[in-house]
Amino acid sequence: MKHKLFILFILFATISANSFAQDVNKYPTLAETWQLDSVTRSHKIEFRLLPYKPLYILFANYTTNVNDKPASINENNVVEDPIGYNNVELAFQISFKTKILHNIFGKKFGGDVWGAYTQSSRWQLYNNTLSRPFRETNYQPEVFLIFSTSYHIGNFKGVYSGFGLNHQSNGRSNPLSRSWNRAIFQFGWEIDKLQIVLKPWIRLPEDSKNDDNPDIDDYMGRAELDFNYASGKHDFQLVTRHSLRGGGNNHASVRLDYSYRFIKNLKIHAQLFTGYGESLIDYNHNQTTFGLGLSLY
Repeated sequence: MKHKLFILFILFATISANSFAQDVNKYPTLAETWQLDSVTRSHKIEFRLLPYKPLYILFANYTTNVNDKPASINENNVVEDPIGYNNVELAFQISFKTKILHNIFGKKFGGDVWGAYTQSSRWQLYNNTLSRPFRETNYQPEVFLIFSTSYHIGNFKGVYSGFGLNHQSNGRSNPLSRSWNRAIFQFGWEIDKLQIVLKPWIRLPEDSKNDDNPDIDDYMGRAELDFNYASGKHDFQLVTRHSLRGGGNNHASVRLDYSYRFIKNLKIHAQLFTGYGESLIDYNHNQTTFGLGLSLY
C-alpha cells in the first residue's frame, strides 16, 4: 500500500514538472490558457500536455454522509446492502489538454480543436476492513472547438466561446455503473483578475434500458458556472452547478478550492464541496466534503 501511494505521488509530481511548468509569479489569463493571445497563438500545434482542470491530491477527504448504498432509479443500479465505506478517504485528480488542430477556419475566423482528459479517484486508503479499495474513479475524455471573442463592456472582457463533446463514466459494472454523454457549450470572460466561465450542456440521449442514471441531469445539473481569482500566492476557484429546474427536480452543488503557493508550482490545497454529484456514483447523493492536501501548477 505504501508503495502504491509513493508511486502515485511521484507520477503526480512528474506530470506537473514535465508538462505544466509556468511562470510562478504570473497567473495565466484565459487567452493564454487557450493560446488565443498574440504570443501563445504563434505556438500553433505542439501536442504538448497543458493544464486543464485542477491537479491535486487530498490526503484526507472527509464526508458528512458517506454513500454506503449507491442507488439509481434504474432498478439494475441499486446496491441493497451497506458496503462499509469510511468517512475519510484519499482523493486525487489528474487533468490535461492538448491542441489538436489550429485555425481550422483560417486566420480570419480561427477555431482551434482541443482534446482533454480528466481522471478523479476516491481511494479508501484508511479502510483496512475492506482492504483499502478505490471507492470511485471517474474517467472524462472530451474534445472541443474554441474561438477567440474580442469585445468589451466596460471592464467586462469577452475572451472565448466554444462547443464540445464530453463522455464521463466510472468504468464499472452494474449495480455500480454510472455514465453520461454531453454536448457542452463554453463562454469565457474576464473582469480584471476575475475569470468567469459558463458551461451549459445538453445530455445526449441513451436507450432507457441501458441508462445507468436516467435522472442524472436533475442532480448533477444542466449548467456549470466557474469563478477563478488569483492574488499573489493565493488562488481561489468557485464552481457551482444547477439542475435549472423547479420543484422536486431543483438540485445544485457548490465546490470551493483554495490553494497557497509555497514552493514554485507546489501548493497547499483545501477543497470544500456541498450538494449533489461530488462524483458519478454520488450523482443523486447529498453530502458535504472537506479535503486537505497538495496541488500543482
